[in-house]
Amino acid sequence: MFKKILIANRGEIACRVIKTAKKMGIKTVAIYSDADRNALHVKMADEAVHIGPAPANQSYIVIDKVMAAIKQTGAEAVHPGYGFLSENSKFAEALEAAGVVFIGPPKGAIEAMGDKITSKKLAQEANVSTVPGYMGLIDDAEHAVKIAGEVGYPVMIKASAGGGGKGMRIAWNDQEAREGFQSSKNEAANSFGDDRIFIEKFVTQPRHIEIQVLCDKHGNGVYLHERECSIQRRNQKVIEEAPSPFLDEETRAAMGAQSVALAKAVNYSSAGTVEFIVDCDRNFYFLEMNTRLQVEHPVTELITGVDLVEQMIRVAYGEKLPMKQEDLKINGWAMESRLYAEDPYRGFLPSIGRLTRYRPPAEEAHPTRAVRNDTGVYEGGEISMYYDPMIAKLCTWAPNRAAAIEEMRLALDGFEVEGIGHNLPFLAAVYDHEKFTSGNMTTAFIEEEFPDGFDGATLPDETLIRIGAAASAMHRVAEIRRTRISGRMDNHERKVGTEWMVSLQGQTFPMSIAADKSGSDVTVDGKTLRVEGDWKPGEALARMQVDGGPLVMKVGKISGGFRIRYRGADLKVHVRTPRQAELAGLMLEKVPADTSKLLLCPMPGLIVKINVAVGDEVQEGQSLCSVEAMKMENILRAEKKGIVSKINAAEGDSLAVDEIIMEFE
Repeated sequence: MFKKILIANRGEIACRVIKTAKKMGIKTVAIYSDADRNALHVKMADEAVHIGPAPANQSYIVIDKVMAAIKQTGAEAVHPGYGFLSENSKFAEALEAAGVVFIGPPKGAIEAMGDKITSKKLAQEANVSTVPGYMGLIDDAEHAVKIAGEVGYPVMIKASAGGGGKGMRIAWNDQEAREGFQSSKNEAANSFGDDRIFIEKFVTQPRHIEIQVLCDKHGNGVYLHERECSIQRRNQKVIEEAPSPFLDEETRAAMGAQSVALAKAVNYSSAGTVEFIVDCDRNFYFLEMNTRLQVEHPVTELITGVDLVEQMIRVAYGEKLPMKQEDLKINGWAMESRLYAEDPYRGFLPSIGRLTRYRPPAEEAHPTRAVRNDTGVYEGGEISMYYDPMIAKLCTWAPNRAAAIEEMRLALDGFEVEGIGHNLPFLAAVYDHEKFTSGNMTTAFIEEEFPDGFDGATLPDETLIRIGAAASAMHRVAEIRRTRISGRMDNHERKVGTEWMVSLQGQTFPMSIAADKSGSDVTVDGKTLRVEGDWKPGEALARMQVDGGPLVMKVGKISGGFRIRYRGADLKVHVRTPRQAELAGLMLEKVPADTSKLLLCPMPGLIVKINVAVGDEVQEGQSLCSVEAMKMENILRAEKKGIVSKINAAEGDSLAVDEIIMEFE
């Protein structure tokens, strides 16, 4: 077996590979840019080599720099992770020339299937059903408009070397095709060093289902069942699960057999993924093949018990697969939530900064439940603007889908992240959504169910009452502590009130509390709820039991109560005496400042282009400028008709969140 491997990647996937290598007794080498000098993958590896400035096109995707690190450390093999150089045939060729093993497929398979255009042509030649589209290269924006018109709107504009949602746009008309082509081309060049673009028909109401394949160098190949990846935003997966709640055994077997046959047709070896679009009648169409490990591979590992990274390493070393197709059964159900540094309250725009608090739930593995968290960050670390915004991949497993969802809800409830904007509240809201829990979703789920973005979940009255009961018990604990510290009362516990008015989400509930040594009985609307827990003032997480069920909340102190975050809702919970509540009702609310005549930078980022000038009249929806952050280019548009009175930023400027880009009359 290899004695030392280099991981040509960063973040959580580099950490993931290092874990398996250590388990196998293999030494590891990390590479890092200026921005990643103190990154977790650097700390975990046995050795680390600096390879350049923060931008990926000056460090992680510069083949010569990676090759120099390999030579310097004497690594025998390289695992590329995903993204960066993972599907770069020139990198595989350079490794081969240097006598270093690539822990991935052969160069020929990368060229045949890693390129989206070539793979589609090969699939068509093999009589595989594919999505209609134009497989040639697109010359410019006007050519893109012409092709889109011929294919028929809506169309998907995609980077040939793309992945992870980078370089992808949906266009519904000529203007969007023109703008989408240029944005996709720019993102593709920045992320992959390859700006080739192609266009295909966008199939409405599809499900995105993919098959995991694993092949060795001896002609053996298996599929490890499917993953449902339909919960996507901007073509980037957000939640994945295995198996799919939609497939039947017949369709699963057909998709699996076709995937293995396609892999064998290009002499594939290593782990790979064949992606399909599946319609409402379970007709499936080949979309592309990713010749690498997928971000969502943990859910497959959880339902099969196969360590895919280990198998990739063993296949690369020349070993035969240890399993046959009949050995691969589906055991239970697994969920994966991608935790992104994206602020759902700002249209999911990227967020950067320091993780002032990062406390993921404990990883566990039991016969009836499991929690796994693949991450590449730590408390006190920085989230950089230069790379993908993923913070962690939180996974849960249980014997069935409903139980796996419930495990995920509880895990998300207890996941503490502070210091940056993140999508934890949104993830929690999805897991409580009826369309998701029923399994009746498509790739349009987020677009359809959150058309105006996400501004927090609205909780049902039953949940509000449970939170209010817990808050009243917690308030009592805080009041006892306060009276003890003040020294005003000897018999403080008897002096703390028992009648409270609890206000949250626009409602007020009268509550009576009777406490004993092990908890409190809280009566509301004639019903008594038993509240137990060991929360203490100042703790950021409250793990309570209310009426026999768990209630895990993130807690902060505000005047007269708590800020409580739970299941996608961010609540101000005020616990007042009846007289305090009466007086609070007379207080005026503070009106926020008027920013309607300002274009504010919605995220820390780089101004790529200014599309208007002072004095221009702009129309609603008109493109004003483009801001790049975390490898994504974002077009900012006018919310209403107006005249540009001042432009405060120039192309190339780096702006902080809420900095004024331009002003309007």
